[in-house]
Amino acid sequence: MSIMPVCFLGHGNPMNALADNAYTQAWTRLGANLPERPQAVLCISAHWYEPLLAVTAMSHPRTIHDFGGFPRELYAVKYPAPGSPALAQRVADLLAPKTVASDTAWGLDHGSWAVLCHVFPDASIPIVQLSIDARLSFAEHYELAAHLQPLRDEGIFIVGSGNIVHNLEAARWGSNDAVVYPWASEFDGFVRDALLARDHDRLIHLAEEAAMLSVPTPEHYLPLLYCAALARKTDVVTFPCEGIDLASISMRSVLFQSGTGEPTA
Repeated sequence: MSIMPVCFLGHGNPMNALADNAYTQAWTRLGANLPERPQAVLCISAHWYEPLLAVTAMSHPRTIHDFGGFPRELYAVKYPAPGSPALAQRVADLLAPKTVASDTAWGLDHGSWAVLCHVFPDASIPIVQLSIDARLSFAEHYELAAHLQPLRDEGIFIVGSGNIVHNLEAARWGSNDAVVYPWASEFDGFVRDALLARDHDRLIHLAEEAAMLSVPTPEHYLPLLYCAALARKTDVVTFPCEGIDLASISMRSVLFQSGTGEPTA
């Protein structure tokens, strides 16, 4: 069995679920070029950010339309991927002694389905979501994520879904070609360079003014830390797509994929 990659996807506007653009095309290529078909997907989505640690443990998760003000056709989208109670239990076991609640109410929010509908359009691969526990620090999230390493050797494709830069208050709505804020470009480049240098301490400890503007709230940034924590020394870091929409939303995706096929101790 191949070592499964880990991928952070900048999901952006929910309308990307219906779009055919450079980002969605890159997500489609990502799914087509995986080393093998995953046994299941574990998704850490910015849109399940609550003061609890939980996994979706139902066999048939619902499609959650957790947004407002969009066209009717977006609310009609269903992504009927199965769940995996077995994977949910495996995640709970790996994160022990932390208590991980088995959730049967949440489902798949748009941080999951709006990107995975392009990566796996047949919706046949089981998906489990792991909540982002709002009580934890950046460093604690990174440490928690590292315990999920064995899943990469078990055929599980781990996906973080958020945005490296996510400032909706500053967004220039109505134009995907709006002039990008310098602080957004600066922070997106800062993260890119830190990932390429494998300097994850810089990703955990943010202090720059650009970071405060780019990450005004943590939930869209934290999925990146989960993916970075799961990177191995043998992984090659690439960026399946990049760009900044609406002047303040980074669409950068990050793929961590084994370059040798050998796990790192």
